[in-house]
Amino acid sequence: QITTVSGNEFLLQSDIDFLILDWFHAIKNAIDRLPKERSCTSRNLEFKLRRSSSIELLSSLDTESKEPKPEHRKSLIFRLNYSASDTNDRSRVKSRLKKFISRRPSLKTLQDKGLIKDQIFGSHLHLVCEHEKSTVPQFVRLCIKAVERRGLDVDGIYRVSGNLATIQKLRFVVNQEEKLNLDDSQWEDIHVVTGALKMFFRELPEPLFPYCFFEQFVEAIKIQDNATRIKSIRSLVKKLPKPNYDTMKILFEHLKKIAAKESVNLMSTQSLGIVFGPTLLRPEKETGNMAVHMLYQNQIVELMLSEYSKIFGSEED
Repeated sequence: QITTVSGNEFLLQSDIDFLILDWFHAIKNAIDRLPKERSCTSRNLEFKLRRSSSIELLSSLDTESKEPKPEHRKSLIFRLNYSASDTNDRSRVKSRLKKFISRRPSLKTLQDKGLIKDQIFGSHLHLVCEHEKSTVPQFVRLCIKAVERRGLDVDGIYRVSGNLATIQKLRFVVNQEEKLNLDDSQWEDIHVVTGALKMFFRELPEPLFPYCFFEQFVEAIKIQDNATRIKSIRSLVKKLPKPNYDTMKILFEHLKKIAAKESVNLMSTQSLGIVFGPTLLRPEKETGNMAVHMLYQNQIVELMLSEYSKIFGSEED
């Protein structure tokens, strides 16, 4: 943990000893290179790099006055502490953990007893839908409803980030509680709601556009003839699993309403493509073509928004 004189705090963590030492020496060298008069104007600069199992590296500089105290003649004092009983302590902890794990109830048992609730964030889309006996997650419906009620005219809706701590709090509430009221004052900032909705799609183990469809969508968007390109995208969309198709349809219908208010919220289909492209579809394994893929991801979302009725409409349409 590094605390600067301005009050900023930074936490660096690693389980690898040589990385910790590299960080430590890099910070030490940076401080040593500071001019003496500058380093002596800092007050109570203190930082710790800590490895929880064995190593604590501590450096401190006390500069109550312009002239360092005798015990602080050197700009930094370093201490490397090892606990002689670390090995025995770790052995005892491992032994206790093994006993605990061998006696712990299964996940299914805890879920059956209601002690652990099925997670919404981080679960596969089809599992969330099966649990809710629906084809579109209730959380997605609630977010869309809230945004359409009080966010269509908000400048930069979906582009502007909400407070991350509040978004994480909302995520926790969704995972732990059965009922969710997005009209509660703590979710008043609509950017928190949009941030949570984007986080839901980002944390799907498999994106809304399944991995096996990624290359097919990329090849379809490359087609030069517009009518053929739309027909190809439409054909792929129709092949998606029911939860993916229904969730995609309701989401894109919602985003189309956002784009319709572009003159007020400044969110065009292109802007929404940039925001949602990498969130909704991505390759299973990243390659060196990330920049190219991102371009196609954005274009796919943009096309599906601008040609929504042709892609999601009935055959007669």
